[in-house]
Amino acid sequence: MHGATGLRAWVMQRLSAIYMAVFILLMLGVFIFSPPADYTAWQGLMSHTLVSVAVLLFYLSLLIHSWVGVRDILIDYVQWQVVRLLLLALVGLMLVASGLWLLEVMLLARING
Repeated sequence: MHGATGLRAWVMQRLSAIYMAVFILLMLGVFIFSPPADYTAWQGLMSHTLVSVAVLLFYLSLLIHSWVGVRDILIDYVQWQVVRLLLLALVGLMLVASGLWLLEVMLLARING
């Protein structure tokens, strides 16, 4: 059996949701118990490799979660195949562009930091 299955999409959606929930709880803990006092402290927090990787994984999880959710909604509710394909392509392009933008922001932050 090849291609995307419903089980694979379900697992991706659940795993991404779990990672995002854990990340948000950890970051809330950081901001409650040790909030960055100024921009320099914020930049110092974000310059740690572990934090940068965690942020990138969070955003990747967000993109995957968004793609699976929107894809399922469009497949279920948009009946015209041409419109569905166009909407899927637009959403996909938007998510890829958003991911590339985040990479640019993270790289510039690491270069300038």
